[in-house]
Amino acid sequence: MINCSIYERIFKRFDEDGDGKLSPSELRSCVGTIGEELLMEEAQEVVESMDSDGDGLVGLEEFVGWMEREGEKRKMEELREAFRMYEMEGSECITPKSLKRMLSRLGESRSVEDCSVMMRQFDVNGDGVLSFDEFKLMMF
Repeated sequence: MINCSIYERIFKRFDEDGDGKLSPSELRSCVGTIGEELLMEEAQEVVESMDSDGDGLVGLEEFVGWMEREGEKRKMEELREAFRMYEMEGSECITPKSLKRMLSRLGESRSVEDCSVMMRQFDVNGDGVLSFDEFKLMMF
């Protein structure tokens, strides 16, 4: 998790008028400073997605909460991608054989039995394979 003070500094940079709230026009302006274009309609949609109190603006707490949720979503997407690299095609699980295959692609030679032993400590339900949830446990 990123330190909250970083989010606060970003928020203050976006809050051009210093009122403690981000408006769609302030968001649009900040996006413009990095060379991107955000239509006012798009900026309003972004603000609406962050606005939890319905005032049409984004306060610091709303901004930080949104940034943290987005960070978690990104982390889960990256974890899902990593899982797909290891899983047996279409099985939605990692088998000792699929782990062996990926490790050999990474230059590490292991037997299927070695892979099975490595997986056991994270195989919560004891079915001999790792589901995505078990993979998450292993990664955290």
